[in-house]
Amino acid sequence: MDDITKIDLYELLGILPSATVQEVKKAYRKKALKCHPDKNPDNARAGELFHQLSRALEILIDESARAAYDKVINAKKAAALRNKELDSKRKKLKEDLEAKERQAQTEEIREKSAEEKFKAEIERLRKEGSKQLEEEIEFVRSQIQREKYCDSEQLDLDLFRLKVKWKVTEGDQSHNTYNHESLTKIFSKYGEISALVVSNKKKGSALLEFNSSTAAINAQRLEQGFLSNPLSVSWLRGRPPSVGVPFNATRGPNVTTTQPGMNIFPSVPTNTSTSQSKVFPCFHPGSDIFKKNRQEKQETDFEAAVLSRMRQAEEEKRRVVERGGS
Repeated sequence: MDDITKIDLYELLGILPSATVQEVKKAYRKKALKCHPDKNPDNARAGELFHQLSRALEILIDESARAAYDKVINAKKAAALRNKELDSKRKKLKEDLEAKERQAQTEEIREKSAEEKFKAEIERLRKEGSKQLEEEIEFVRSQIQREKYCDSEQLDLDLFRLKVKWKVTEGDQSHNTYNHESLTKIFSKYGEISALVVSNKKKGSALLEFNSSTAAINAQRLEQGFLSNPLSVSWLRGRPPSVGVPFNATRGPNVTTTQPGMNIFPSVPTNTSTSQSKVFPCFHPGSDIFKKNRQEKQETDFEAAVLSRMRQAEEEKRRVVERGGS
């Protein structure tokens, strides 16, 4: 068994000896979350420090073990203080020195007795186990997993969300005008749409979210909208996802490239011009795009929040239906 008496457990946790059990647990959680081996894979000492923190928690939340530990530590502190006093009084008379040495020997006997009792408490904890320690370790582990999940969840949402834009002519009442109904019909062929928001602040703009990244990637790659008023489809975050998924138009062989003369959507002409983007026929790259992105950032953030709330509402409805069915 490692000599835990050589470590000041209160100093290790950064608390006072008078700290309550709740204060001990709070200090443990704060330090354990920082030094957990899962968060410090490159630090070889992280595991050792986490083990010491766990041992400190196990002892200090157990009333009997903590009392035995306090006796050992107090005895050591008293002995250290006596030694310091002895060092400063070495020139004193021999009789005084001998008297203090005898007193130190007496205290040493008491200290050994306290250490033996403390070791017995440690052995008891080892045999009985500490349910509170297990609960705290599980709390730290679940907290770390929750943080990792939240980070990955936020990253994955970028693979589902698109920004759609089109030109708006004042007073246009033609059948080529885009609205919620027409956009739903256009994009639903790629997969199930979880949310669609047509912007009221800026005409000719909408945000949509698919239930699958495959549907979003295919829609961004291939959809051009009506011939008379093409759509510009881009990623909400301004960048394509890092993974590529081939489009499957008929749930048959994947179509990864378009051969000359081939048109997946007959109503949309194939654009072979080299001065325009193959994905966005009406998009002309230039420095103005950065200015537009800055101007649209506020609207995009607001509508993205609306998408998120709609998505959460749909998920809650699904859960209610599942609970009702069970």
